[in-house]
Amino acid sequence: MARRYWEDSAATLDALWAESANPIDCLRRYPDTFRKALERGNRICLCSFMAAESDDLSEAVTKEVQAFADVNVAWLSKVLSAAAIARAEEREGRARAIFAAVAGAQLIARSRADISVYDGLIESYRIAGLLPA
Repeated sequence: MARRYWEDSAATLDALWAESANPIDCLRRYPDTFRKALERGNRICLCSFMAAESDDLSEAVTKEVQAFADVNVAWLSKVLSAAAIARAEEREGRARAIFAAVAGAQLIARSRADISVYDGLIESYRIAGLLPA
């Protein structure tokens, strides 16, 4: 199930990249991929949920959960490179920060059962410069 989840997420990100020739637009739209889970019954990302319980997962499932993060970070790094937003040595760190911030915003919004919390956090990331405005 975790493998299928990250594979579906990778396909969603690939489709986002294919739909837009503008990497800045891709970065702006990236949080929407996490927002969709909140829109569907205030859910959170399966792999984020499982990562929080990684001590109780088998090694095989843990690797699949980690693959979800790796797919997101690799995609963000690619888009950051295309957008020429961060220097090469900063891209992976920035990609990890974006992934962690967006996943964290989803978790906080879920705990409040309030999607506007998610939207507010994403906007604060844009104001702070983590995501493009």
